[in-house]
Amino acid sequence: MVGNKQLLHTENPSLWDIHEKPWEKIGSKTREKLLAAIEKLFPSAERRFCLRHVYDNMKLKHKGDELREAVWCCGKVYNIPKFNRAMEKLKKLNPEAHEWLRRELTDSLTNNLCEVFNSKLDGARDKPIITCLEFIREYLTERIINVHKVLDKCEDSLSTIATTILENNKTEANKVRVLFNGADKYQVTGLWMEQYVVNLKERSCTCRKWDIKECGDPEAWMSKCYWLSTWNAIYQHTIDPINKRSMWPRSDCPTTLLPPKHHKQVGRPKKKRKRVTDKPTQSTTLSRKYLTVTCSKYHNKGHNVGTCKGQGGPSEAGKGSGQKKGKDVVV
Repeated sequence: MVGNKQLLHTENPSLWDIHEKPWEKIGSKTREKLLAAIEKLFPSAERRFCLRHVYDNMKLKHKGDELREAVWCCGKVYNIPKFNRAMEKLKKLNPEAHEWLRRELTDSLTNNLCEVFNSKLDGARDKPIITCLEFIREYLTERIINVHKVLDKCEDSLSTIATTILENNKTEANKVRVLFNGADKYQVTGLWMEQYVVNLKERSCTCRKWDIKECGDPEAWMSKCYWLSTWNAIYQHTIDPINKRSMWPRSDCPTTLLPPKHHKQVGRPKKKRKRVTDKPTQSTTLSRKYLTVTCSKYHNKGHNVGTCKGQGGPSEAGKGSGQKKGKDVVV
C-alpha cells in the first residue's frame, strides 16, 4: 500500500499489523519502523529499497555533489564489470560512504509508483478517511477513462512510450558496427569501442540492458509489457459509481468507531512533500535562490512592498527636488 503516511500519523509496527493482505504493496521512505511488521506479515516477500531514498539517508553523514554523482553512476549501470568499476571510483572518493552503501543493496532507482500516487493526494491529505478514500476512487475512475482515450488514439502495436524507446534504439543502432557469426550471435561495437555479444536466440546481450529492460530493436522482440494489448488489458476493469452518503446503508457493526487521536503539529500543515536540498534544478526552470527582492512601489531592491517604508525611494531621498514620484534618484 502506497501513501501510508496519508492514513496513519506515525509508522508504528503495531499499527501496520492490521494489514493482512499479502497482495498489498507497501512503500515507505523511512522504512525502519516498518521492516519488523513487514517481516512478520510477509516472511517470504522480496524487499527492495529506492536508491534516491537510500542516498537521502546516506547524505546525513556523507555529503557532496561529487559523491552524489558517483552514487547515481553506480545505480545506472547495467552490467557487473561497469558496476564494479563505478564502485571502485566511489571507494577512492570516500571509503566510508562506500562501506555504508555495501549494506544497502537496491535495484530500483526511484519508486515512481509511490511518488506519482502521493503527488495526486494533495487535495485529500487533510480530509477524513472516508472523504480521502472517495477522492482516491474518483481519481482512479478519471485515470482509467483518460487511459482509454489515449488507447483509442493509438494505432501501433506498441504503447506510446514503447514506440519512443524503440525509435531511439533504432537511431542508436545506426551508430554501431555489427559482425555476424553466421548463426544466432552478433558482435556489436559502439562509438566508444564498447563491445558486446547479442544472442538473438536467447534474446539477450552481454551489456545486460536488453535483459533488464526487455526492449530490443524489432517490435517482435519487445517484451509483452510494452504491447498495446497488455496496456489495454490492465485498464479493462472499471470502478462502479456510488450514491451520495445519505443513501448509504447503515452498518450493523456493534463496535463504536471513535475518531483517531489528533496530533497537532507546530506551524501551518504542509501538503507538499519535502524536496531534497541538494537536488539539481531543472534546466527549464529558473531558480530563485540568488534573486534579489524588488519593491513594486519604488522599485528599490532589498525589500518588498509589504515592508517598504520609503527607504531608498524618491520620497526619502529627494523631497522637494522636483523629481517625479516613482523615478529612481541616485544619492
